[in-house]
Amino acid sequence: MSNKRTLDSFFTPSSKKQKKEEPTGDEKISHSTHVEYPFSIPELPPSIAKELPSWPALPGKEINDQPDLDLLYFEPFVPSYVAKDLFKFLRSQLPFYRVEYKIKRGDVETQIRTPRYTTVFGLDDTSVFSPNGKPVDAKSQKEVPNAYSRYKPRPIPQCLDALRLSTEAATGCKFNFCLVNYYSSGTDSISFHSDDERFLGPEPTIASFSLGAKRDFLMKHKPGVEAKQLKLPLASGDMILMRRRTQSNWLHSIPKRTGKNVVDDGGRINITFRRAMVKGGTDNYYNYNVGTGPVFKWDEVAREMKVWKP
Repeated sequence: MSNKRTLDSFFTPSSKKQKKEEPTGDEKISHSTHVEYPFSIPELPPSIAKELPSWPALPGKEINDQPDLDLLYFEPFVPSYVAKDLFKFLRSQLPFYRVEYKIKRGDVETQIRTPRYTTVFGLDDTSVFSPNGKPVDAKSQKEVPNAYSRYKPRPIPQCLDALRLSTEAATGCKFNFCLVNYYSSGTDSISFHSDDERFLGPEPTIASFSLGAKRDFLMKHKPGVEAKQLKLPLASGDMILMRRRTQSNWLHSIPKRTGKNVVDDGGRINITFRRAMVKGGTDNYYNYNVGTGPVFKWDEVAREMKVWKP
């Protein structure tokens, strides 16, 4: 965004705020707003925001004992006493989608319904958001007609942008996109894949956070090289930084989980930060993580995602 602040000024509350008691209702908390948000999104509660300067909770551990593998594993990045509240807050306050799309293999066309809830925020390197919230050319600061005609981008809300800034400070990496997956139970999953699209550049770095239920994170080398499969039991608050040659050579997945999968109520949120270089990345991320279907929002009474009605 155009008005940049230092990391310290972003995280440090003003003296006036420090004297106030912690808010008890959404009406007392500032909200992130944008014309492309279906509804306003609350900023992080003070109880969570005040912990940000102390993250990561533990230093990252390097995992690079397999060919082409380069990971930095934080166990955890977000301390456990905060991770539970952060999970509940994000699940209840973000807009989610259950994207459907068609794929064609040969003459066979298949309708795919994404086996998890998704949402995304951000804008690729070629553009920035102007003060009025519209994408403009990153160099000229001028609007580019029809630059994003299929999907309208939206900025990362403060509740996720604060985590992005903390991640950048800890890793030295820069990110402009935030993807969020919500796995409602052990039956929600994501198959083996790699985040090696051209619009991410030749050696992209992906920061992947886990909140809520513990789920296995599997990794295997692409065919042609002998390497051991990796299984990391991601707990709430953990973060994996996948970097350098990892994406171009390894696949990763979150498989379905049978049996009882309970931490709180079994739900899991995955937050990934990444950096898209060109407009094709923006279009791709909104197509597969927002789409054109209805908005879902967490219903605390029903204890499930429900179609949101304005």
